Amino acid sequence: MTGSLLAASAVTLKVGVVFWVLVAWRTPGGEPWDAPAFWTVVYPIALGIAAVLGACFPRRAWLWGLLLMALQVPVVAAVSGFGPLLLAGLVYALVLAVPAMAIAAAAGALRRRLAPLRNGQI
Repeated sequence: MTGSLLAASAVTLKVGVVFWVLVAWRTPGGEPWDAPAFWTVVYPIALGIAAVLGACFPRRAWLWGLLLMALQVPVVAAVSGFGPLLLAGLVYALVLAVPAMAIAAAAGALRRRLAPLRNGQI
């Protein structure tokens, strides 16, 4: 793993853990996907974070969306403990990761496409 990928992974881990811990802290039961405002507030913010991460780290940008969404599971395990539905939560997080991966990849592609314009190259 190169330095930039390691740095991007570290930033994504930190941002993701902080975000999901805050969501879990505000959610009864500690499971982000059970939050009353999950679909209207939490998930759109997570997708926005995925876009920002993809734009900031355009190389393998899809990975930051996957990592961000998958981090829900260890946070839930730490907050709520391991339960029989943890595997279902992992599958759910991976399904939710697909749009986040697409958005992060699109943001990364846009950043790579605009980078030559910003540097005066066409």
